[in-house]
Amino acid sequence: GSLKLHFKKTLRVKLEMKIIRGTKNISDLIPYPVVAIGNFDGVHVGHQILFRKTAQLAKENGGTAIAFTFEPHPLKILAPEKVPPLLTTFRKKMELIEECGIDLVVCADFTRQFSDQHPREFAHDILVKRIEVREVVVGFDYAFGRGREGTVRYLKQMGEEYGFHTHIIDPVKLNGHLVRSSYVRELVEDGKVEAAGEFLGRHYSIPGPVIEGYKTGQKIGFPTANLDTSRVQIPGVGVYAVSIKHQDVKYNGVVNVGFNPTFNRDTLSVEAHIFDFEGEIYGQEIEVTFIRRIRSEVKFKSADQLVEQIKKDIHAAKIILADLP
Repeated sequence: GSLKLHFKKTLRVKLEMKIIRGTKNISDLIPYPVVAIGNFDGVHVGHQILFRKTAQLAKENGGTAIAFTFEPHPLKILAPEKVPPLLTTFRKKMELIEECGIDLVVCADFTRQFSDQHPREFAHDILVKRIEVREVVVGFDYAFGRGREGTVRYLKQMGEEYGFHTHIIDPVKLNGHLVRSSYVRELVEDGKVEAAGEFLGRHYSIPGPVIEGYKTGQKIGFPTANLDTSRVQIPGVGVYAVSIKHQDVKYNGVVNVGFNPTFNRDTLSVEAHIFDFEGEIYGQEIEVTFIRRIRSEVKFKSADQLVEQIKKDIHAAKIILADLP
């Protein structure tokens, strides 16, 4: 496995949005709460529409736009073997949600007990009693509570009973596909980072600390930064044109996702060669943004052949990245 470093310097972007962890910590009276409920992994264009609607409703009523989400991912508790690699770390998710105009995130601790609640209990105890919700915004396929019994229709009924209004956001389709986190994940896994970007409304990126690698790149004249990617969905093997953020400065580069077959390695690594960059960055956080896949992974007969190919990859990446707005 990869060597984990014990210290992480993270990029801290100042979040203005308030985050409340655990529903029991909602103490203040919230002015006219409008609540979007969901898991929101990836904060894709469908989620963005939902958040903007929430923000707009709150604004019209002098209220508060709230995203109600769960930590950890519900599957981690309900079916650990089925937990997908996430498209966004918690921090990234918060930044993206804030960009959509949300004022407050309520992050419920997702436990077995929480998942066993009857949907009515959730609606009454949390939405009505704690938050005193006025309007709820959910996606067309949202379901909550024990065994996903709390369908959108059920939520509407609860609203009629408890006096909140439910808005249901229609499915969003792009290129004939429903915009869903699971589909975006498939695209990323297949290396189709450009297509994934259309569904996300931005290029796919992964943050992570730089860890010690094999230093092969250095030996052949192309030092690389190895990324610890244990927390997120990694794009399919291949070479990508990327942009890299380190301490708020952006660089261009190429990334190789793969097993390093020329050197007979069997662990998947994500290695970034950053253009025009000097310096030791072990343990420091960088964010790699995938612009386009250049080629698949190939085993070369020799290190010299690999060096020739890397030069071509760098040339190709520079052309791709020069076209970026």
